[in-house]
Amino acid sequence: MNDASKPLTLFVDTFWISPYVFSCFVALREKGLDFTVEPVALQSKAQHAPAYRDRTITGRVPALRHGDFWLAESQAIVEYLDDAFPDTPRALPRDVEHRARARQIMAWIRSDLMPIREERSTVTMFYERAASPLSVAGSTAATQLLRVADLLVPEGSGSLFGAWSQADSDLAFMLHRLLLNGHAAPAKVRAYAEREWQRPSVQEFVKHERGAYVPY
Repeated sequence: MNDASKPLTLFVDTFWISPYVFSCFVALREKGLDFTVEPVALQSKAQHAPAYRDRTITGRVPALRHGDFWLAESQAIVEYLDDAFPDTPRALPRDVEHRARARQIMAWIRSDLMPIREERSTVTMFYERAASPLSVAGSTAATQLLRVADLLVPEGSGSLFGAWSQADSDLAFMLHRLLLNGHAAPAKVRAYAEREWQRPSVQEFVKHERGAYVPY
């Protein structure tokens, strides 16, 4: 059985607010792959159920099931999709230096900027806007994010590496934590983020129907 014939399932959070689910969903859509979606109720700790936890190894969401193979961690999933489906549009650049930079950006977004992720959570993007201004730590992180984005984004608000990559969508998602909550941004950065936000794959995620939010 070849890779193309094995069914793909993406395990997502119930409320469709995870930036990591977003990353995998967009990558799958951009690659034109057929897949089904299965929600995991994080608010009920369903990710810790042995049947899910042990298959994903780390009990995390999102996870990808490709035939009998299970994989968690969004960046690992995106890279796996490029390896497993080499004849589909790439999620990461083909050029080795550009690919390394894309990985750097994606890893940084996942590991840094915690005050933004805490004070401008994805709940404020898809449910209710933030009611309080950023703290000193949040403002410092926002300044850092916008500085890095200003360095990376080319004039004309094109994609970071000349063509779309998952790093573009992930960076735009992080920037929208600020933009959707009324934070100012350099014109070039705002135009870039808003342009990426309009990609059909991104809009499909953004406009997905969401039920009433239950904190978890």
